[in-house]
Amino acid sequence: MTKKFKSKIVIALGGNALGNNLKEQMVAVKTTAKAIVDLIEEGHEVLIVHGNGPQVGVINNAMTEYAHSTDSDPTPLSVCVAMSQAYIGYDIQNALHEEFLNRNLEVPPIATVVTQIRVDENDKAFENPSKPIGKFMGKDEALAAAGSRGWIVKEDAGRGYRRVVASPAPKEIIELSAIKSMADDGQVVICCGGGGIPVISNGKHLAGVPAVIDKDAAAALLAKNVGADTLIILTAVEKVAIGYGTENEKWLDKLSTKEALKYADDGEFAPGSMLPKVLAAVDFASSGENKTAMITLLEKAKDAINGKTGTKIVD
Repeated sequence: MTKKFKSKIVIALGGNALGNNLKEQMVAVKTTAKAIVDLIEEGHEVLIVHGNGPQVGVINNAMTEYAHSTDSDPTPLSVCVAMSQAYIGYDIQNALHEEFLNRNLEVPPIATVVTQIRVDENDKAFENPSKPIGKFMGKDEALAAAGSRGWIVKEDAGRGYRRVVASPAPKEIIELSAIKSMADDGQVVICCGGGGIPVISNGKHLAGVPAVIDKDAAAALLAKNVGADTLIILTAVEKVAIGYGTENEKWLDKLSTKEALKYADDGEFAPGSMLPKVLAAVDFASSGENKTAMITLLEKAKDAINGKTGTKIVD
């Protein structure tokens, strides 16, 4: 039986929602849970996507060290992403459970879906991997790892060498039907963590590939696929700005998709931070009628939905 909601919202949680290590994450998810339950308490259906940058790096480093010490094959990056989805989801689930109880509310079913996302094996991102993953290495160690493990390594801003992987565009959410069924039944679903486990179709088999999918792009794809009304991308600033960090800095309350793309073309948004968020917001907002994307602070999610703050992006 499908439950009735005021609206359907996909939330994309930025790194500030999770912290940078185990201890920080345990603290951060309590604040995160408050923001999410605020929306659920108001009657919205909420699906949650999260990043995994620090977490998957820790897992990848640990598994690489284990492989080195035991002379075994390294754990594939796709498996590390799956591990990060489960353990981040575990913390979010517990924090949400506790927050519902703190408010004397009935605790709905809460579940993490370990989610695969298909990418195109011919995506041009595979031709020029640029996403750093794992530890810094000296040149000799990096070249040895490249030779023995088939890694692509690049020098990183004078700080040493790191493995780099592709960041292809998400094409298909493999577990979509399960996610939709659970959410429509009133369950709080955490999915597409870290942008999803990147896989390609190899006949009947889905094969993991060494790549990292942008979590905001994955959240936009999820929002489109589940028929969401709103995509909220939560980050470290309350609004999007042009001229950021300059004397001409201007915070924006509302943007059309055309304005957002023009600012992006003009280089107003940093490639490693705000640009992918704006592009994901544009992708969703332009996907149909009455679709709204918002970018704001974690703590301001409820205010953004109620039109009090944040940057709204509409077609």
